[in-house]
Amino acid sequence: MAERKGFFRRIGAFLEGLRRFLVNAVFLLLLVLLLFALFASGPELPERFALELDIDGLVVDQLSPVDPLSELVQGETVAETRLQDLIDSIDRAVMDKRVALLVLSLDDLEHIGMSKSSELAVALERFKATGRPVLARAAAYDQDAYLLASSADEVFLDPMGGVVIEGFSVYRNYYRDALEKLAIDFHLFRVGEFKSAMEPFVRNSMSEEARAANEEWLGQLWGNYRQNVASNRSLEREQLDHYVNRIDEVMASYKGNLARAALEEKLVDRLVTENQWGALMRDNVGIDEDGDYYRVSHRQYLALTEALDAANTNAVGVLVAQGVIADGEVVGDGIGGDSFSELIRKARKNDAIKAVVLRIDSGGGSAFASEQIRQELRLLKQSGKPLVVSMGSSAASGGYWIAADADEIWATPATITGSIGIFGAFPTINRSLAKLGIATDGIGTTEVAGGLRVDRPLNPVVKRALQSGIEHGYQQFLSVVAEGRDMLPEQVDKIAQGRVWTGEDARQLGLVDQLGSLEDAIQSAANLAGLTQYRRQWVSPTLPPLQALVNHLLEQTGLSARVAVPGWWSPVSGLVRDFLQMRDPNGMYAYCTECSAP
Repeated sequence: MAERKGFFRRIGAFLEGLRRFLVNAVFLLLLVLLLFALFASGPELPERFALELDIDGLVVDQLSPVDPLSELVQGETVAETRLQDLIDSIDRAVMDKRVALLVLSLDDLEHIGMSKSSELAVALERFKATGRPVLARAAAYDQDAYLLASSADEVFLDPMGGVVIEGFSVYRNYYRDALEKLAIDFHLFRVGEFKSAMEPFVRNSMSEEARAANEEWLGQLWGNYRQNVASNRSLEREQLDHYVNRIDEVMASYKGNLARAALEEKLVDRLVTENQWGALMRDNVGIDEDGDYYRVSHRQYLALTEALDAANTNAVGVLVAQGVIADGEVVGDGIGGDSFSELIRKARKNDAIKAVVLRIDSGGGSAFASEQIRQELRLLKQSGKPLVVSMGSSAASGGYWIAADADEIWATPATITGSIGIFGAFPTINRSLAKLGIATDGIGTTEVAGGLRVDRPLNPVVKRALQSGIEHGYQQFLSVVAEGRDMLPEQVDKIAQGRVWTGEDARQLGLVDQLGSLEDAIQSAANLAGLTQYRRQWVSPTLPPLQALVNHLLEQTGLSARVAVPGWWSPVSGLVRDFLQMRDPNGMYAYCTECSAP
């Protein structure tokens, strides 16, 4: 026995030593690369080249903070591209005559959404106004990539590819019968006729209220999509409708050749293989020493060019609230009540920051954390610094809660917002245990002692108390919005009830002030602060020294740590993960499950 223990102990020591060796080797390699980056002269930009927007994975407002060493060792993370990096590279290219053309490289795009697409399209128009072309290329286009591609002067497609557009939808799994078979009782507490976040656990189908609300905002977004594509491609909307709704007939007309169908139906301009594309680009920008055409990725371009506003001392601070709102500290993607409040304090105490823009991309989460963040934002306003909100793809439920007190709220027409409502839920499994022959019994000193045990029926007193708390939370939410938007609670209630609105509708209803991009919101914040010259300053968490060092190296060399293939999560596990992150101390949630915007 002792010999066996010694053997396994030696194996364990060997594996631990190997792990340390690998980590140290990676660290030394990164250190060498950093020294090389600091002291080497570095590459120079060609006199004429194509600027390629390499849009990989998910397009986000802020890259998820992760440990680069862990990424390198484990090799798993979600690929991400920062929206502002794309826009900044385009705007620098506008003034840079060396950039002959822009290429939208869309093969690896996972999701961008209509709201972010619209902001990027505005930047592309600024470049097109210089008379230089924007080209889009992919082996195949899904509807997300195609909306962005349609903004280009020319759209190129591989002859083996196609354009697949299916429209927008909200489909969810419903578990009432499954829970009944498992003898699990799911107690739902909510306020808001349209607050449907937890419907899947108490129904087998979408409620009529949720169906009507979802039909309205989905219809508006699909109308915007059709209008944008038709306008960009000079198509009749009926022609696009026929391509989408009668794709079987369209493909039959072209003997199943989807690429030829896209070309003949004028969704794309040319079918080119990879070799043909390379030859075309070499004719446009020339051939480098490797026989390839002169091209620079947007990440490399940002690393090799200077920001135009770097010399300005006054700043507009930009805070990004992205992901689920949760209580306490949040490391990674998400908005922690404590950690995000610390970022707000950081902006408030920074004398160089004269105004703040809060960029929100969140469907909400913990009501407690949302209020904690709102209170910190109120202190920022009281310090004399203007606060402007820029809504990204979504700013709903708790995401709207933290926006309500801003001096101005900006959104895009495709932003998903509203969902002003509160809910809570509590499952009990006493019937499940009974089927297994497990009983729960005991004694308590009060009528409610042990009333929140999942292995006992929900105590009626506790049940009424929970519903009362949820109703109070809803009234508090109405008051927050009413105070922030200079409305009466009764007025807010009429457009609340958990209902989801597009940014366009929200502006008409008074929940949003202006339609525009993040850049528009920054300019407005500067105007409110009386600034004519200013720079943007992104207010981010302070990273550990090693992580900050590696991130800086990646930025300076134009590389990205966000290059792995995205992980796939089922709808069920994603929903469970989000709720586990929220952990509201009062069990009250201001969250919109259907607000993962198209």
